[in-house]
Amino acid sequence: MDKSVSLGSIKGIITPPSSKSYAQRAIALALLAKGRTTLRNIEFCKDTRSALSCIEALGAKVTFIDDRTLSIEGGLSPIGNTLFVGESGLATRLFTPIASLCSSAICIKGEGTILHRPMQMMIEPLRELGVKVKDGGGYLPIEVEGPIHGGQIKVDGSISSQFITGLLLALPLAKSDTTLYVDSAVSTPYIDMTIDTAERFGVEIMHKSGDYSEFFIEGGQEYTPTDIFIEGDWSGASTMLVAGAIAGEVTVKNISTLSKQADTAICHALERAGAGIIIEQDSITVSKRPLKAFTFDATNCPDLFPALAALAAAAEGESIIIGTNRLLHKESDRAETIRQEYEKLGITVDLSEENIMKIRGGEIHPATVFSHNDHRIAMSLAVSALRCNGTITIENAECVEKSYPDFFEDLESIIEK
Repeated sequence: MDKSVSLGSIKGIITPPSSKSYAQRAIALALLAKGRTTLRNIEFCKDTRSALSCIEALGAKVTFIDDRTLSIEGGLSPIGNTLFVGESGLATRLFTPIASLCSSAICIKGEGTILHRPMQMMIEPLRELGVKVKDGGGYLPIEVEGPIHGGQIKVDGSISSQFITGLLLALPLAKSDTTLYVDSAVSTPYIDMTIDTAERFGVEIMHKSGDYSEFFIEGGQEYTPTDIFIEGDWSGASTMLVAGAIAGEVTVKNISTLSKQADTAICHALERAGAGIIIEQDSITVSKRPLKAFTFDATNCPDLFPALAALAAAAEGESIIIGTNRLLHKESDRAETIRQEYEKLGITVDLSEENIMKIRGGEIHPATVFSHNDHRIAMSLAVSALRCNGTITIENAECVEKSYPDFFEDLESIIEK
């Protein structure tokens, strides 16, 4: 599906989808908690549907109460030998350790870009925890056969925190205690989200405050069913907030700066760029002002890069965004994809320095661009099109279904006619 967006001013109120990061964690723990859990304000995007498919294969009974509410009867009891994770990196690295709790062999399979994303960091730690692992050279498909044991293990955290999340949620159900040592942890706010979600289900994961190098997980714990309202998604909200900064004014509801989500950091970038920001208890309003170049470290919030690219393209001068090493193994090689597609729009993107992206702001030219099947790239290009004196056509725009199925409808609803 191609989508065209033209020059436009925006004004309105948006409620973004719920956080798929929180949703997938809660879905996994609803499986592991024996009894009935209720999850409210769920957005059934592609990644969330993949997580639901996984827990059903592992024995959960899922009931759709309405279009935003789920009832999940937990209990780990596999009904097959395959988990299909779609293209979700989190589902892959989350459900592989959870599947390793089972004494039967389970194969984790996926499709599309996930088949090229590295999973090597999971193999040896799982084996050290007593899991039999068959892998495809560090990529999917991967077969695991547990049960997983406790112990002492070291994990490389430099590529992603997602496998750490999987271990932290699975290991409380192991028979023995575990001490988990992490080298070079990145995206640490996502680890905070994991610990927070586990606490909501009655399980404690211990580590020193602010230190993500060592965790102690007591074995033999039990998750307790609960009732959870899933908060709004800051990743999706960030793109809409940038739209307000460059093309008018937008209020995004059901988000709070007190959230543990990494992408609350977009507020700091907007402030540095000179956008108008009003922060309220459960909403953020951003309005257009003259924007200036900014410097921002996105190492721990790499999902913000596409939104930051749209912001930098609208700012006067050259902005510097740090953390491009985190972008190689996303839905696309995001740094190179941003360079290719924004240069089609007349924006210079410099990747010549290690781990740095430099973007010089300027006018946006009409063009046909390609999403690279990357939902965040498609959203970024659509927002930049609001500044184009003409039309930008985004090829393969349906990829937004991965996280924000109603993105284009929401954007259209706030464009002033």
